[in-house]
Amino acid sequence: MNVKTAFPRVATVTITATTLCLLVACAGPEPALSSQTVGPRTAVLRDPDPEPITSSPAAQLPVTVRSFDGTDVTVTDTSRIVAADQYGTLTTTVYALGLGDNLVGRDSSAEFPAVADVVDVTPGGHSMSAEGILALDPTVVLTDTSIGPRAVQEQLRAAGIPVVYFDPSRTLDGVSAQIQAVADALGVSAEGESLAARTAEEIARARELAPRGENPVKIAFLYMRGPAIKMLAGPGSGADELVEALGAEDAGTAAGLTAQFVPVTSEALIAAGPDVILMMTGGLDSIGGVEGLEQIPGIAQTPAGRSQRIVDMADGVILSFGPNTGKVLDALARAVYEPAT
Repeated sequence: MNVKTAFPRVATVTITATTLCLLVACAGPEPALSSQTVGPRTAVLRDPDPEPITSSPAAQLPVTVRSFDGTDVTVTDTSRIVAADQYGTLTTTVYALGLGDNLVGRDSSAEFPAVADVVDVTPGGHSMSAEGILALDPTVVLTDTSIGPRAVQEQLRAAGIPVVYFDPSRTLDGVSAQIQAVADALGVSAEGESLAARTAEEIARARELAPRGENPVKIAFLYMRGPAIKMLAGPGSGADELVEALGAEDAGTAAGLTAQFVPVTSEALIAAGPDVILMMTGGLDSIGGVEGLEQIPGIAQTPAGRSQRIVDMADGVILSFGPNTGKVLDALARAVYEPAT
C-alpha cells in the first residue's frame, strides 16, 4: 500500500501503558524457524512480479457484472485497462490473470518491475485525474473507493467508459473472492478460478512456516511518516491479519482497539515491550532508517529496539492482499523467524 500522501481514517485514542502491555508477541521456536532472531531485516519477494496464471487468457465478452456500488456494468473490450486502488491490488490481479499487456494505466502502489512502463494515473498519491485517464483511451476502468476523487470516477463513467468498483476492504479471507470478481469483470472467469486456487494454496503453505506455540511473539505494526506521525495498527488495518497468519499476536487487537490505526505514546510503547516491530520500508526510510527509529522516544527501551528486531517490507507489497499474498507471507515469516547466519 502506498500511503505517502493518504492514510486510513485515524481515531484519536489515548492508549494507556497498561492497555498496551497486552500488545505484541510472536511464536515459539521450531527447528527451522525461531523466535530468537535479532537485527533488522527487509522482507523481499523472491520475484516481485506476479506470475501470470496463463500467457493467453481467453476472454469471453461482452460480460455484465454487478459493480460494488450496485450498478450493473457491461464490459465489451478489455484491450486497454486502467486499474487503480490504494493498495496496487487491482493492477497486480490484472497482471496475474495474464492481461498485463492490456494495462495502460495503474496506481502508484503497483510498483513491481513488470508494470514500470505503464502510466501511473495517481502520481500524486491517491488522486486520479479524469483528463489524464481519458487521454489513455481506456476501454474499462477497475477501481474502488479507497482511491478517488469519487467525482472523477463518476466523470469517467459519464464519458461512456465502463467503470467497475470492487470491495475496498483487504483481508486474507477476501483474497480469492477479490481475484474472482476482477476476473469476472474482464471475462476471464476460468482463469480467475485457477488463480484464486493457486493463491489460496500459496497462502496455506506460507502459514505453515510460522511457528505455533503457547507464547507467541508480540508484533507491533507501526505506520510512520517522519517523526511526527507514529501510529499503531489495530483491527481491520490488514496488518492484524498478516500478524495472525505469522503465528503471532497483533498488538492493537490484543489491546482492544476498535480503529484501524491509532496514535501511540512513547510511554505506552515502552510498556508494551514489542518483540518485533513491523513497518513499511518507505515509512522506515522517512525517519532515517533503523537509526532514526531508535531516536524516537520509547523505541530503544523495547525488546524490539534493544535487539534491533525491525522487519520492513515495500509499501506497495506488504498490505496489497492479492495474488502475491502467499509470497508476502512467506517472505515475512522468513524475515521474522529465520535464525541469524
